[in-house]
Amino acid sequence: MTQPNFHTPESPPMSATPLELTEANFEETLKKGGILFIDFWAAWCGPCRAFAPTFEAAAGKHVDITFAKVDTDKEQGLAAAFEIRSIPTLAIFRDGIMLGQNAGALPADAFEKVIDQVRGIDMEKVKDEVAAARAKQASKG
Repeated sequence: MTQPNFHTPESPPMSATPLELTEANFEETLKKGGILFIDFWAAWCGPCRAFAPTFEAAAGKHVDITFAKVDTDKEQGLAAAFEIRSIPTLAIFRDGIMLGQNAGALPADAFEKVIDQVRGIDMEKVKDEVAAARAKQASKG
């Protein structure tokens, strides 16, 4: 069984490999901004192992994007916080805002389309919508 290729914040990647995301480095990673793809996985999960090479290849191709992996067996707190019910699950962030989640292993071409879509999002519009939703929620409370 092939294990994912990780780097840690203390040892930046020599090549673009996914970051091992833990409760200890999650906030720091999120605060860096930009695009962040998180793959929630487990070693025993066949579809997770099938998706791993696609995820790692995308990390090598898109070095301006942060790709991170969460081992749901080791990081049960993060898995619970994201309400992970099936794996693999992909969580997508841009500029610290969660844009969505996708359960299931994506084929490489579909994953590339998702990456392109995330790059094309008008984040000013998204930030305005988030601010408006927060203001509306605050006025109710």
